[in-house]
Amino acid sequence: MYYFIYPEVDTTLLQSSGSQNTGLDEILEIRKDMKADGSSVKVSRILMKFDLNEVSKSIVSGQIATDAKFYLNLYDANPVDLSYSQSLWAYPISQSWVSGEGKYHDNPPVVEGASWFYKDGAAQATMWDSVITSSGATWYSETYGSQSFAWGTTDMRMDVTPIVNKWLDGTYPNEGFILKRSGSLGNSDVNVDEGSGDRLGNFSFFSRETNTIYPPKLELEWYDTLWNTGSLSALSSAELEDLSFYMKGLRPVYKEKSKIKFRLVGRAKYPTKSYSNTASEYLTAKYLPSGSKGSIGGDGTYYSVKDALTEDVIIPFGTGSLASCDSTGNYFHLWMNGMQPERFYEFSFKVVSGSNTAGETVQYFEDGFTFKIER
Repeated sequence: MYYFIYPEVDTTLLQSSGSQNTGLDEILEIRKDMKADGSSVKVSRILMKFDLNEVSKSIVSGQIATDAKFYLNLYDANPVDLSYSQSLWAYPISQSWVSGEGKYHDNPPVVEGASWFYKDGAAQATMWDSVITSSGATWYSETYGSQSFAWGTTDMRMDVTPIVNKWLDGTYPNEGFILKRSGSLGNSDVNVDEGSGDRLGNFSFFSRETNTIYPPKLELEWYDTLWNTGSLSALSSAELEDLSFYMKGLRPVYKEKSKIKFRLVGRAKYPTKSYSNTASEYLTAKYLPSGSKGSIGGDGTYYSVKDALTEDVIIPFGTGSLASCDSTGNYFHLWMNGMQPERFYEFSFKVVSGSNTAGETVQYFEDGFTFKIER
């Protein structure tokens, strides 16, 4: 199963403009600006916070598994001069902060709200640290997530499960993530990526204020497959090799934030006639291959969701997208909150049987499974 939430606040802290706030800017940046001779290095860092109250309640009620994985997703907004290989790091912020209402190009700049110097703005002037030059937020360094980037891969999907679990169990208060290159308080360490003389370029990501379909989001993924076939029979290997596959009752429109149960049907495309059985083989329900948590990518019936126009994958084939089965047939549940309203999406399906054997078959079905999300 997959579930998505969007940030309630985000901003960029700019070392080059210590009091400026960018809490309403459409772009988030992790910059490294240097003079031609490398004598001056100024960086920026991203702050982002998600409301986890509903997630916490859903875990307690059993709607979300206690072993769910959490991934922080940010989307490329035209980065500049990135070096071939580097990493970004996420840490839990250790103090509260005010998002503010500034933008990068405001003139004069907005100075109320979180900035490199202050966590609440120039009027209150509450410094992140007791020495104003040692700022740029503070964080708990013991718990973190990270992601390495190679040339051409600038969308981010970072595993931040250790951080979120510390918030959920009360170890740390949830003040959000700080995203940055490796570096110290105030960017004073010249032996790490932020403070070194290496030219690494500037990451740019869309913020929560973006007018695109690419706002940041926190993705939850967990294994929710149940398997109880009742009196149903499995599709044979011969039937799976020539399979007719369809969705039962797929509607053209669904409401955003709804949770839907989808039914899947697989049968032999050309069933063998049997005069001893009065029931039509075209009507006899059989179940598709099952999968297990420990063998993702092996046998199983997987679903995926992509944007019908851009073909961006919203939900990949994986741990959280294995179909279940009950006495009626195969099915899966899907929360629609990860999709943007007034857009069209497409299901794709992957059916794997006989994995790691000479008789392995892998089939994809993706024609005609289109639907729209409406407000």
